[in-house]
Parts: sequence; C-alpha cells; structure tokens
Amino acid sequence: MTIHPHEPRDGAATQITASTCCYCGVGCGVLIEHDGTRILNVTGDPAHPANYGRLCSKGATLHLTGDLDARALYPELRLGKTLARSRTDWDSALDHAATVFADTLREHGPDSVAFYISGQLLTEDYYAFNKLARALIGTNNIDSNSRLCMSSAVVGYKRSLGADAPPCSYEDIEHAQTLLIAGSNMAYAHPVLFRRLEEAKAQRPDMKIIVVDPRRTDTCELADLHLAIQPGTDVALFHGILHLLLWEGWTDRRYIDAHTEGFDALKALVRDYNPSMVAELCGITVEALTTCARWIGESPAFLSLWCMGLNQSTAGVAKNSALINLHLATGQIGKPGAGPFSLTGQPNAMGGRETGSLSNLLPGHREVADPVHRSEVAAYWGIDALPETPGLSAIELFDAVHSGKIKALWIACTNPAQSVPDQAKIHEALARCPFVVVQEAFFTTETCRYADLLLPAASWGEKEGTVTNSERRISHVRRAISAPGEARSDWAITLDFARRLESRLYPEQSSRFAFPTPEALFEEYKHLTTGRDLDLSGISYSLIDAHGPQQWPFSTGASQGTPRLYENGVFPTTSGRARFVADEYAAPKEKRDARYSLTLNTGRLRDQWHGMSRTGTAARLFSHVEEPLLSLHPDDMRRRRLMSGQLTRVKSRRGSLLVRVESDENIRPGQAFLPMHWGDRFLKGLGINALTLSEFDPLSKQPELKHAGIEVEKVELPWELYALVEGHVQMRFETLRPLFETFSHASLTLTGRDRPALLIRAAHGESPDKALLAQIYNSLNLLDGPVMAYDDARRQVGKRVRIEAGRITALCLTGETAARRWLKSLWEEGRADQDLRRWLLAPLSTPPGSQTGVSCKTLCNCMNVSEAAIRGGIAEGLDLNGLKASLGCGTQCGSCVPEIKRLLARTPVHT
Repeated sequence: MTIHPHEPRDGAATQITASTCCYCGVGCGVLIEHDGTRILNVTGDPAHPANYGRLCSKGATLHLTGDLDARALYPELRLGKTLARSRTDWDSALDHAATVFADTLREHGPDSVAFYISGQLLTEDYYAFNKLARALIGTNNIDSNSRLCMSSAVVGYKRSLGADAPPCSYEDIEHAQTLLIAGSNMAYAHPVLFRRLEEAKAQRPDMKIIVVDPRRTDTCELADLHLAIQPGTDVALFHGILHLLLWEGWTDRRYIDAHTEGFDALKALVRDYNPSMVAELCGITVEALTTCARWIGESPAFLSLWCMGLNQSTAGVAKNSALINLHLATGQIGKPGAGPFSLTGQPNAMGGRETGSLSNLLPGHREVADPVHRSEVAAYWGIDALPETPGLSAIELFDAVHSGKIKALWIACTNPAQSVPDQAKIHEALARCPFVVVQEAFFTTETCRYADLLLPAASWGEKEGTVTNSERRISHVRRAISAPGEARSDWAITLDFARRLESRLYPEQSSRFAFPTPEALFEEYKHLTTGRDLDLSGISYSLIDAHGPQQWPFSTGASQGTPRLYENGVFPTTSGRARFVADEYAAPKEKRDARYSLTLNTGRLRDQWHGMSRTGTAARLFSHVEEPLLSLHPDDMRRRRLMSGQLTRVKSRRGSLLVRVESDENIRPGQAFLPMHWGDRFLKGLGINALTLSEFDPLSKQPELKHAGIEVEKVELPWELYALVEGHVQMRFETLRPLFETFSHASLTLTGRDRPALLIRAAHGESPDKALLAQIYNSLNLLDGPVMAYDDARRQVGKRVRIEAGRITALCLTGETAARRWLKSLWEEGRADQDLRRWLLAPLSTPPGSQTGVSCKTLCNCMNVSEAAIRGGIAEGLDLNGLKASLGCGTQCGSCVPEIKRLLARTPVHT
C-alpha cells in the first residue's frame, strides 16, 4: 500500500508514504513520515532496489529542507521591468502569460520563444512541456539543465552503441572484478552507490578499483590505483590503455569480429599513443599506466563508472567514446559485472532524455533531425508536422536571449542565474529578456529576481509522477502532503497554460492538453516508446505499486524489466554492431598562460546539492563546510605568499570573485578547486560560475565546466565583520543580503543543528558608514534589549552580543574577528555564564585556555559528531571501530568514514 498508519508521534497519528529522493540519479526510495499536513521525518525504503534503505546525508535530512519562508506561495506578476512584482491569482497570471506568448508568436514566430527546464522535473512534467513546445507552439527551443551534466554521455552511447541506454545495473558493482571510476567523486556525488562499492570491496579484497581524477578525493581512499592525470587528458589516457591492450594481446578478437565495426581505424589511431608519450602527457608514470591496462585486460569482469569529469568538457563525447572503446575491445559489456555505466547527475535526467527534453531530441529516443521520427510523433499527436530544425541548446539558448532573438523565456525548476557558465552574460541576458516566466518552488533562487511572472510550484513530497534513475529503473513518486499556499504541480501549471495559449492560437479546435492526472500523461507518453530501444509500454503506476520499481525495456506483456542490455551482442544500430569511434586527443580549449597560470576544476561538496535552493534551507547541511573555499596546493600557496584562511581574488577571462583560500595537498601544483554550489545568493560576486567558460562540445553542446584558466592573488581588506543570529533565518537572509552589496566581500550561509542561525562573513577596506552599520545591527537584533556592546571608534572595532535566558542568541564582531570561533562555540553549547561574560567583549582576547583555533566543523552530520570530538577519540587511542562504537560517527550513511580514516592515518593508534 502507498500510505499506511504509523506509530503515533507527539500524540498525533502519522502516516508513511513511499516515494523517492529528489537529489541525485541513484534514485533512492524514501519513506516519508507525515501527519497529512507536515513532513515530519524521512528514512530509507528497505524495499526499494536502488538503495535498500540506505540514505546519504542529504537524503536523510530532506524533512529539514524546504523552509516555508523560502517557498514561492502565490503567483506574482511584474508589469514593467522597473517595478516590483505583486501578488496575483492563477487565472490572471496564466492569462497574462498566454497573451504575451501569443502576441510574441504572431509578431516574431515560434522560434522567438524558448523553454529551459530541469532534470529534477518528473517524467510527466517533461512530457507536458515537450508537447506544449513542439505540438502547439511549433518550436524545438526546449532544453534542459541536463545539457550541463549528461548530454555528452547521451551522444557517447548513441555513437558507440546505437542508443542512449546505460547497459548496466547497480548489482554489477557486486559482480565486477575490476572497476574504473573516471571523472567522479562518487563518495560525494553518489554516496549510496559508493557505500555499495565499499561493501563489495570489503567482501572481495582482490577486487581492483582504479580512480581517474586530477584531485585526490574521498573516492580515492578506496582505490588500489589513483591516476591523478592532468585535467582534460582522459582521451589520451584511454587511447594509451587501448594501445597496451593491443600490444599485450589483452583484447577479445572474437567479440570484436562478431559484434563490432570500425576497429581497424581505431587501431591505427592508438598506435601512436605509446606508453611514454601518454604518461608524459597525462602526468602519470608508465608503471601506473601499465598496471591500469593489465588490470583491465586480464579482468574477467570490467565495469566503468563516470560522471561530470568526463561529460563537462569540450571533448566530452570523445572521452565517453574512448572509454566505451575499452569495453568493446575487451568484450566487457552485456554480462554481469561489466559495461560502461554513466552515473546520472539529477534524479530524472534519464526521464528527460526519454521524453525528448533536449532541443535535438523527441520522445522515445527519437531525433528532431530524422524526418521519420518527426512524422511518427506528429501522427501520434494528431498534427500535420513537427518543426524540422533542432532547437537551441542551453548555451545557444541564453546567447539568443542575450542577443534579443528570444523574446519570451519560460524557466522551470532550475536556476540558470547560478548554474550556467559565464554568469555575467547570463545575468545580462535575463535582465534584457522582454518576458521571463519562472516556475519555481523557491522564490530565493538567483533566477527568480529576473522573473516577470513567478509561478509557485509544488516540491518534493508534494508531487506525483515517475522518475527514471541511472540504471533505467522507473519509480513511482507519490505525494505525501499538499503543496503550501497556492503552489501547484508542474504538469498542472504547464497544461493550464497550454490550454489558454491553445484557445488564443487555435480557438476552433478541441484541446490536446486535457489531462486530468499525471497518470493520464504517463499513459499517453509511454506508447511513444513502443518498439523503441527504451520500450516501457508495459509499465504503469499500478504495476509499479504492485511489483516495485522496474527497469526498461519493459514492453507490453512482459513479466519483468531488463537488468542488463546487449547480452546477445546485438546493438540498436543499422548493422546491429557496436561502433568503435576513433577521435584524436584534443587539448582543452582554454590554456594556462602567464596571466592565468592555474587550472580551475569545480565539483561537489558532500552535503550540498546543485545551487542549494533546497539544501541551502537546512542549517545542518552547512556544518561540514560553512563557506566557499578555494583549494590550492601548498607550493602554489607559498609562491603567492598565501596562508589558509586569507581572502583572495580569483580571476578568469570572464570575471572575478573574492573567496578564502585553503592549502590542500590533494591537488597537484598548477591546479585549483572550487565547489560548484555557491551562487550570488550565498557569495557576493555572481558565484563560482562567474569564472567558468561557455565553450562546449561540438556534438553534445555540453559546456566546459571543469577547466578554466585562473589566477589568484592576495586581497588586503583590513575591516572584517563576523555575525551570527538565530531564528527566522530565511527572512533575515532576505533582509540582510542586500545590505552587503557595497562590501568588497560577503558570504552568507547557515549554521547550527537544533537552533538554525544565519552566519555572515564580510570584509571591506574600511568601516562602512554608521547608518549602514546600524541597519545591519538592527537586522541582527543587536540594537535593543539584552545586548552587550563595545565600540572603539579609533580602531574601528565594534562588538555586540545578545544574551537571552542565559545563552547567546546573536553576535556581531566588526573591525577584528579574533574571538569568532570561541563565541560561536559558546553559542553552539548554549552557555554564557557569569564568569565568561567579562570576556565576551574583551578588546583582543578570549579567556585563558580557550581553543580558538580548533576546527568547528561537523565531520559526521548524521550523528552530529565534530572533528574535535573525533580527534579527541583518536588521542585516547580509539581506532575506526572504537570511534564508531564510542561516538556513533560513520554508523549511518558512512560519508564521513574516508575523512575519519585520514585523521587516523595522520595520528596512528598506539598499541
């Protein structure tokens, strides 16, 4: 049953609804505990085959996210670019949108409008948008943020195997003998699968794990071999491996002859990729390269996993194809423990690919450029023809918005004003666009400020539909509670608008958008897959409810899904054979030079997701990393005379921003790393993607987000501010963030576990004027009431501490912030006894013996165990099992275990 009674909680009967997590492509099943109105808790679903009850730190805190103060609750309309939006009703909002779109279409044609949608939408939402854009409006200008993460894998699969279909299942992790992880910090990006890999390695220690990554990440802690290649050299590496496979006779000639084509051209190409050349180019040793090739070549079951490190590149498709070549050359595909397995970034990026939600695709893995495919979909939809020209991909789409070609833009469930590269240009484009509609659950995203029409959408726990995870498994997403305010499901908003636009464009015809439920949308969509490689015509909501999530293909009349593709060696190509692809290695587009001597890589944090529109509402998820930090190798730090914690200016050819720097030996000299999540809401300066470049792969149109030339220099900003205030964090965020626009540097994040608080760090060349400082104090609740204050006008130093019920509830240090860690620890402990109060405002000191340099970060989020507590346990002689037993760390999601192991390695246990 979908919903059943649960044990009473706090005297009120609660219910459990089985659904899915809304974060990564693992597609974990979750059990939502709720009272019909509020979501109270979430646990992993032990019956769901994607996770069997496991959850990562993000999934386990879903019930803590989605603060109502951050939610879009009512439609809002702006009738002029210089005016603020005002609340309106749904009829007025959608009538206005339909009128503007209809007028734009009549004056400028169908390609003057565009839709930019999201891998976090449900399949039914995707289908509604596709039918709206292509069947009603007549444009292929509909693209998804999945373009930024998975489109190179799409093209790689299609070029090599004939269809966009990951051929593997998660269970192959347990069967693999050699496993290659390329361009993925799996421990952070797909932690539930990484736990599965850890268990497989523990049960079979002879299993070989190879990690290809320029950085040494937590994923590398499990590796038998880490290839820290130079950024962007993956194609050369894979060609070098194939060269050795051929040289040593480790290829499967029978499989090549029976099931593939194009091998001779590839063989001729890789002849030149000899070990010494490849090792020098990639920055690894010949011995490491040879070991990698031997493990792959001699393995009875070779599995590869990859993600953004391969895909987000101007050579992303070539990287995918070169890796798939290794599987075809060794016959390692279509059997247990073997195959090329791309890990999807978003929860339903696969569903988007299936429904045709990239500008060059149509539903059922069809191509816009194929006239047969167009006619099939047009006939099914009952229209004369579909538009012939492929639409604009994400980067091209925003270029067209910037140039004025796109006059009306509809954005749903995504935040391009944070996530798309070259942010200065994106913000300019959105500001210039005559009409921007944003369909969004959170009004706090950077994109929402540009919305002429803001439409409040339902969010996780409030929606019904389906999603497809990385292993082609379709799950039923079930609604637990109603959406707040007047927020509506994405499919319902889209269809309501479509009907209104349809009546303006074609008043004489009956509606093609009369779907009463998401299930009705799914039932129409699924038959567009009949006979296709992804045939899922046999799947229904009722079947999933009765038998659990299912993998496609699952055709009509089938009794079960398909865990593994190509077992018979037949591929969905014209010849039935897989294709070897011979692409030369091409260096990254943007090179280092004297002005930009470092290469910037971007990636994920353990506890954050994308642009933090959801995770950014949960204070607990900031406890591991509280602010954006630039990681540099110690040699690069010394060369620039930098120390950890100092402010730096990071410059690229597109923009610059100020962030603090940290020394990191896990990064090679000449390289740098920044987490991708920080946008202009949390970090002044348009965020991390102010630095990245919009060059893209010519085939997949996926932009290069992993390789940008930068330079770093020290910044002297002597006047600093450090503030913390608990309670009403989202409302305080909205009030305080604009006050720091004039500061040179500002980051605003959350902190706390049981008492969420807003945490502000800012810096400037001099003290701001008294009026602005008074505004800040007022917004921090530090002007009136039980506030202790100290001011030194000569030194431009000020201190404010608010104490209520014997504990600190707000504080602000200005001018100098030496006591910040001590005061924050007092706030966390909930104490400010009389003996300590005389020290709270001491000019430059803290109490004797206070540990101001101790790390405040929480290492284990699940059990709230700090780094200091773990260090203390290690000092007492505890090993990993002892720490787990004593402190509880590492006993839930396990994401903290690699970091704990590193602390243990630095401080050996004495016996």
